[in-house]
Amino acid sequence: MPQILALLVMFEGASAPPLTAPEIVDRMMQADTKRLAAFLGYTGMRRYRLENRRFNKRAEMTVRVTCDRTGAKTFDVVAESGSGFVRNRVFRKMIDAEREASEKSEYEQTRIVPANYDFRLVGTELSDGRASYVLEVEPKTSNRFLVCGRIWVDTEDFAITRIEGSPAKDPSFWVHSVQVIHRYDRTGRFWLPATNYSTAEAKVVGTTEITIEYFDYTIRAAQQLGSQATEKEWTR
Repeated sequence: MPQILALLVMFEGASAPPLTAPEIVDRMMQADTKRLAAFLGYTGMRRYRLENRRFNKRAEMTVRVTCDRTGAKTFDVVAESGSGFVRNRVFRKMIDAEREASEKSEYEQTRIVPANYDFRLVGTELSDGRASYVLEVEPKTSNRFLVCGRIWVDTEDFAITRIEGSPAKDPSFWVHSVQVIHRYDRTGRFWLPATNYSTAEAKVVGTTEITIEYFDYTIRAAQQLGSQATEKEWTR
């Protein structure tokens, strides 16, 4: 009997109490602050694809992205094909919007933090094989860069690994019912975008699907060795 009681006490102590939404968000922000302190930037590639079946429109664009330690991004187109209208009026406008949002003045206004969102814990589930907290997020303002939907937060790293929802504000009068699924993968200690799939209903043109693949990352990060700070690179 004493051995059984000892085992029960041990397992009871090993089982962490469930976290509340504010506690999860607080740990998420703490972990994000630590990662940002070590983050020195990255370079990576993206492949944008668009398909509209109603008008048989397709286009593709491959872009090199450079992100500095502040989060500001620059974009260089390295290859493109398909509809010129889509490439110029859709892809380049998406790139311009992201460049604008990455500027320091916009960055704090678009982060998934309590200043911009309300959070509600839905539960836990596996996401790409890793345990995650699932939280509903409600934007506090109608900012086109904010998302109304759900986020998945890794229970170990407290990083956002998945976002599903729709923009807090429709991109334009002509576009509505936008749905987005955004996934992140881990490279070194960092979680960076892996895929983005979105669908939109537009007046006249109907349903349009856009997929973005992220690959060939090289991440620069500071690592502390004793009293000396050095720079390390991770690639994926």
